[in-house]
Amino acid sequence: MDQPHFAFEYEVKASPKVLYPYISTASGLQQWFAEKVTIKNGDIFNFFWDDENHLATLTHSKQNKFVKFEFNKPEKGDALAYIEIKLDVSELTNATYLKVYDSASTFKSDEDATELWDYLTDKLKEIVGS
Repeated sequence: MDQPHFAFEYEVKASPKVLYPYISTASGLQQWFAEKVTIKNGDIFNFFWDDENHLATLTHSKQNKFVKFEFNKPEKGDALAYIEIKLDVSELTNATYLKVYDSASTFKSDEDATELWDYLTDKLKEIVGS
């Protein structure tokens, strides 16, 4: 079963060095991304939303560049559910962009996914003073 894949890009007025802890640590993610975040065994993150725990493994990361979380092990025929967050700096304008690739969300419409990620990113921007 194919899951929808959402991609979003936001300009954030903060350096990747400032933003990276907010996308890669439990305490940082808990401030804007989930109600509660804990870490088990170093790379397994437990995200708590709407009275439910969601386990994800931090499968890829590069300091000040990106993180990728893979949720649950897919059943046969299921697509891999993941969220990847990248921090890119434009060589032309020196602006920092937060790029989100989300195949874990179960939204039925692009509008619902956009609304959620706009809200989450606005929270992050407020925290970092962007």
